[in-house]
Amino acid sequence: MARSAVAVVLSPAEEQELRRVVRTPSSAQQAVTRARIVLRAAEGASNRQIAGEVGMSELRVGGWRAKFAREGLAGLDDRPRSGRPRTIDEATVKRVIAKTLEPPPGGESHWSIERLARATGVSASSVARIWRLHRLRPHQTRTFKYSTDPELEAKVVDIVGLYLDPPEGALVLCVDEKTQIQALDRTQPILPLRPGLPEGRTHDYRRHGTTSLYAALEVATGQVITECHPRHRAEEFLAFLRRIVREFPQGQLHLVVDNSSTHTTPEVTRWLARHRRVHLHFTPKGASWMNLVESWFSILTRQQVRRGSFASVPELIAAIERFVAAYNERAQPFVWTKPAAAVLAKAVKPNATSGVEH
Repeated sequence: MARSAVAVVLSPAEEQELRRVVRTPSSAQQAVTRARIVLRAAEGASNRQIAGEVGMSELRVGGWRAKFAREGLAGLDDRPRSGRPRTIDEATVKRVIAKTLEPPPGGESHWSIERLARATGVSASSVARIWRLHRLRPHQTRTFKYSTDPELEAKVVDIVGLYLDPPEGALVLCVDEKTQIQALDRTQPILPLRPGLPEGRTHDYRRHGTTSLYAALEVATGQVITECHPRHRAEEFLAFLRRIVREFPQGQLHLVVDNSSTHTTPEVTRWLARHRRVHLHFTPKGASWMNLVESWFSILTRQQVRRGSFASVPELIAAIERFVAAYNERAQPFVWTKPAAAVLAKAVKPNATSGVEH
């Protein structure tokens, strides 16, 4: 029988101190993690839930939870360890962290270990150790985007509903364009893969034009239909819509699309008014990643386009068509697992009414 988690009750002062630790940029990563464990435990979260959120085992989460219940805030502090005494005091550690979080002088975009060591008078090895301990990586960046779409929640619920519970008898397709795919030709023949040597290719290339790829991914099967066009306009989008209608002549068609201006032109609007069985569902602005065909575009790029060498646009198109034919023979559906509430719980920007981050 599983052991029940220790109940955690916070006084106002304890909650205030734990939230201060979480908010303070210079707080040690271990201290932040422990504070989050206790705060979530006080909210009633299980050890398993907390473990998934902080990236720690359930056993360790339960240990810190129980320790706080016994000893309060003091139980979250590290105990003195055996071995060589620490040579850098806490004030120096905080000074290095604070300096790391400031932009360096001289126009550089970020600190290096050596530059920060000179600026703080601390050895490079100590700076590296402090960065590692507090998980500071000035050389790394991550991308994100918040949506300002006022209809964020309604659109998320709509799209997720199509994926998890599609209308009975209807077909759901994810439609998008991958524009400006370049036909790049390496200046010398590609060297094949050999034992001990990866495939080799020259860093330089010749450009032979571009094509825009339109694709529709059938959510139920994972299969795709595609069409290449030299340009990316409402005219080409309409041509692809007609292709979809020919490919699927029966039943209601629900198409997930992004907010490209070519999807809402008067010509497209008039065409949709004449074809009542075709329904467009728009992803939130800034959240085109919710369109599953984007995942297929990534597969196409990694497995064909990026490492190919094409002497002309027709050669590029032929390679794409071969890839599509082979892919459809082994296609499997992409499985959407998160309900709308879970998406929105992580999509809302702090202190804002709406947002999508990825």
